Amino acid sequence: MVQQVFLNDVSISITDFHEEEVNDKAAGKKLRKISFNFKVTSEEYHDITTLLYQMNFHVKVPEKEIEFPATIHSYSTSITNLYKENQVGDFQLELIERL
Repeated sequence: MVQQVFLNDVSISITDFHEEEVNDKAAGKKLRKISFNFKVTSEEYHDITTLLYQMNFHVKVPEKEIEFPATIHSYSTSITNLYKENQVGDFQLELIERL
């Protein structure tokens, strides 16, 4: 079971990891796509959102020996204001391989 994903060398503890290959018709290639969930505390919120705003990442999933350049395909969060102390949000992130 995958428990850690690294985005640009930032370690994120995750749950519900899924991986698949999708067809990129324009490029004529199959691309890797991963998705996972993770919790973000109010203390981590600024650092995590700043990281996500970069949009492009070097992804490493050590437990699966996966490593590739990726971009955000979609993401969502259960809460939009984690600046209030002692809040925890559930984030869902889907990344797709970047050519």
